[in-house]
Amino acid sequence: MPPPPVYDPSAMRYQADPLADATIAAIVRIWDIPPGEADLQTLLALNADRLSHLRTTTTLLNSWTSNAALEGWSAPDGTPPHIVTALREYVAAGRALPDWADPVQITRGENVFTEHGPLSVMALFCASLPDCYVQPKASAVLQISGQLTTNADYRIRSTAAMVFPVMLRGGMTTPEGLGVAQTLKVRLIHATIRNLILHGAPEAMVNAVVPPVSNPAPAPNLMATAATGTAGVAAAAMQSMHISFLANGWNVARDGLPNNQEQLVFTLLTFHYVFLRAMRTLGIGLRAEDEEAYLHCWNVVGYVLGIESKWMPFTYADAERLFNEIQTQCLADHIYPGGKDARPALAGALIDYMAASIPFKLLKPFPSLFTRYLCGGAVSDALGVSNKQSFLSRMLFTVLMGVCRLIDTVVRLVLPQFSLARMFSRVVGYHLLTSFLMDQTRPLKLPTHLLTQIHATVSTWDDDENAPGWLNRVEDSMTVRGPWSSNVR
Repeated sequence: MPPPPVYDPSAMRYQADPLADATIAAIVRIWDIPPGEADLQTLLALNADRLSHLRTTTTLLNSWTSNAALEGWSAPDGTPPHIVTALREYVAAGRALPDWADPVQITRGENVFTEHGPLSVMALFCASLPDCYVQPKASAVLQISGQLTTNADYRIRSTAAMVFPVMLRGGMTTPEGLGVAQTLKVRLIHATIRNLILHGAPEAMVNAVVPPVSNPAPAPNLMATAATGTAGVAAAAMQSMHISFLANGWNVARDGLPNNQEQLVFTLLTFHYVFLRAMRTLGIGLRAEDEEAYLHCWNVVGYVLGIESKWMPFTYADAERLFNEIQTQCLADHIYPGGKDARPALAGALIDYMAASIPFKLLKPFPSLFTRYLCGGAVSDALGVSNKQSFLSRMLFTVLMGVCRLIDTVVRLVLPQFSLARMFSRVVGYHLLTSFLMDQTRPLKLPTHLLTQIHATVSTWDDDENAPGWLNRVEDSMTVRGPWSSNVR
């Protein structure tokens, strides 16, 4: 097992991802930045070809529909040769798993996700994403994109489109899986954001201050026109985000590189450690062997995502220590890019998004109460997640959690796998899953064969095999009878 990671913020904040950054630099080449204060319309006119290269690259990534599609990948005729060469070299260098990857551990980690899928969804919404937003600099990048304040649905569904491919069985290890291909896409998106914000490759911008452009709102004729259909709308949205990043500006000397190693490591921790912590908080923690397998599985994903192995934790204790060290720094950081703390707006959009899915007024405060319960008061306060809910809602939540823990403790003396907390968490996971991730009128942007695998997996989540039959019937009264995937909207 690798040695425990040593938290080194001074190194991590100024290191990004050389492979992905070199790939985007080769695609974009050199931005044409006029001296002095740049006007946005002038900047866009000078760099129309470069922005076109990024749009072309985004379109090409859609052809990475499986891990097998990466091998011998080719681009359509007419694609600029320098883009094809850059992407081929990137795929060749980036698609291999680390030499320490253990197939047995990966499979065991996938089994944890499959067995506890509804709880994974609940933890994603109520713990992982809120904890991720506590990073001021990373939240500033998300705020620039507008993805979480004006389109929370887009960002959350994009996150799910990453989680499912890498954690479903065979996602990272089989040709038909999509985990490696999807992770390489996300890795290249991170590098694209860095290049746009910095107007160049990160290694040349370590001490730079990139000023924002004047007239930041682009003229309508400079925006991509949304053609009829989803593809046109998506293309227009991507063009708009590219322009926002290009125009924003960034103080590298003060704020570090965008999407740097510290931010990537902390985000990875929110996906594996925070889920395991949530399970412990709910009184349904896993065996140590399963926890380590889950960490291992996600660490393999992190490696393909461009995170250095030396900063990855492979035990729960190491993950807890590293998470707390980085989180402490985040909570103490009161310097915000752009001068405004983006975290409350991002968390507020997420909480409102969840509350809107709950039909009962008394229960609508539960998302914020659950977030405070799983993430703690300090993080919740930093995110602006209020505890000032109605007395009845707070009382109901407090009694519910307290009674669950009490009953679980007593009943487990006779039935070791019994858990009311798991049942109620599964109910929350079901409603979030069916409301946001399994809506067939707007399926996740994933290949058909993977959507089929997702639905097949979800169909196994309707009953908790560790619960007695009568408790599953109680759960059915709060969800639906029969396979969940056949009852999605």
